Amino acid sequence: MISDRIKKGLERLPHRGLLKSLGVIDEEFDKPFIAVVNSYSEIVPGHYHLDRISKAVKEGILEAGGIPFEFNTIAICDGLAMGHEGMRYSLPSREIISYSIELVIKAHAFDGMVLIASCDKVVPGMLMAAARLDIPTIFVTGGGMQAGYVRGRRLDVISLFEAIGEYKSGRLSDEELKLYENEACPTCGSCAGMFTANTMACLVEAMGLSLPGMATSLSFTSKKIRLAKESGRKIVELINRGITARKIMVRESFINAIIVDLAIGGSTNTVLHLPAIAREAGIDLNLDLFDKYSRIVPTIVSIRPFGENFIEDLDRAGGVYAIMKRLKNILNLDVLTVTGKTLRENLEEYKIVNNEYFEKIIRPIENPYKKEGGIFVLYGNLAPEGCVLKVAAISDRTKYFKGRARVFNSEEEAVDYIMKGNVEEGDAIIIRYEGPKSGMREMLKATSLISGMGMDEVVALLTDGRFSGGTRGLCIGHISPEAYEKGPIAYVMDDDIIEIDVLNRKITWKIDEKEYERRKREMKVREPKFEGFLRIYSRIVSSASKGAIINP
Repeated sequence: MISDRIKKGLERLPHRGLLKSLGVIDEEFDKPFIAVVNSYSEIVPGHYHLDRISKAVKEGILEAGGIPFEFNTIAICDGLAMGHEGMRYSLPSREIISYSIELVIKAHAFDGMVLIASCDKVVPGMLMAAARLDIPTIFVTGGGMQAGYVRGRRLDVISLFEAIGEYKSGRLSDEELKLYENEACPTCGSCAGMFTANTMACLVEAMGLSLPGMATSLSFTSKKIRLAKESGRKIVELINRGITARKIMVRESFINAIIVDLAIGGSTNTVLHLPAIAREAGIDLNLDLFDKYSRIVPTIVSIRPFGENFIEDLDRAGGVYAIMKRLKNILNLDVLTVTGKTLRENLEEYKIVNNEYFEKIIRPIENPYKKEGGIFVLYGNLAPEGCVLKVAAISDRTKYFKGRARVFNSEEEAVDYIMKGNVEEGDAIIIRYEGPKSGMREMLKATSLISGMGMDEVVALLTDGRFSGGTRGLCIGHISPEAYEKGPIAYVMDDDIIEIDVLNRKITWKIDEKEYERRKREMKVREPKFEGFLRIYSRIVSSASKGAIINP
């Protein structure tokens, strides 16, 4: 066992003494030492309950003959960080999480680990560590929040962001606004729609790294606790059988994750995370791969912000495995999973409990909500390295757009413009200098204001930053190269014409070549100027088209 490095032999006498100070007894030195890596936090709603889940995990480990040791990593709530300087720290936290886990696991010679997390950057950060470390690993995702309810309408946190725009346009009263605030988030857990946190949980299960049913079981349920305890038992089996993370995280498993991502209309943030995770496993996933599968994988699930169903409805319908049953002729079925069986074997055993929900929520591939996948990759002279659009969250009326640029050098400038009621039909709002080198903020405040004002079908938002998984409307993110890298977006000016051809996956900036060259000579591109960790991060982070990874 790996842990023999710190517990066996005469020279490890001091190590055993230190371990005995923790209460370890002699008989336990012959058992596997298992890390329970938890992102429990009292400030993150998606993680507030993870102490209860880790307790169940540790009980399962002990019952199966392992010795659990819990340690924590950091977590940032994107909802709380949204719309201000704090959002610059969200994506960079992915790297800190990844490396913090590597440091503790390597230093203390663990035989395996159980990863416990819910939210946007914590799950991918943990997966990056799992791929890099390649020890037996199982993931327990924390589970979704229950939807809120006010006067016949179900709500989530995106309802609150959009309520600001609804209130500004006179569509909500003071009383209704307060009701929304009090009722939209009735439990802890990851936000209730198919936003980034729940998307990533679904992809963890699709990759085979969590037990069937884990992704969609809600945070506060006994089902989640049972799955957590079972995961604790399962990690001991994985250690005994020598099933390490990279035996599960193979290229075909990542392809399965992409296929499920497209079928559920998942968050565009996955286009950053999956390539970054795959890279740690020695696998190359590029934007063209997402584009390839988006053309052949239909969108068969309608979950907020695309549609009015919530993650709790998907759970009743059978969850991720029910989706994969629909997709079984497209998926790679012979990949290994943490059950110790192949995906094919798991699917054969998996039973749909509520068939009426299954038929209602998850459509057959012959009758999809949309014929193509939920994420499109667009290219053009504004984004030579590509950009992404959550096409699942736009209406059929917004497949083509041509409008005039309204250019802003920060999210704050754009939000101020929108809040003052200056937005007009046909505006292409461009928010630049928000790419990876500035922490790559999400533009949810801007997009929610537009949606709340009822203008999401007549206004486009484009950025070298990114968008929340809860975004809807014609919102194009990850424009690469970014402005700080002197990408074309740095030279766009007010009233330039922007054309977006969604069906042909093209984005065109209407500019004469001579004029473009003149602007490149005469316009000064800003330099990133940040303090602390962001100063370091801005120097070493890659383009969004490469997953915003830390360059070696």
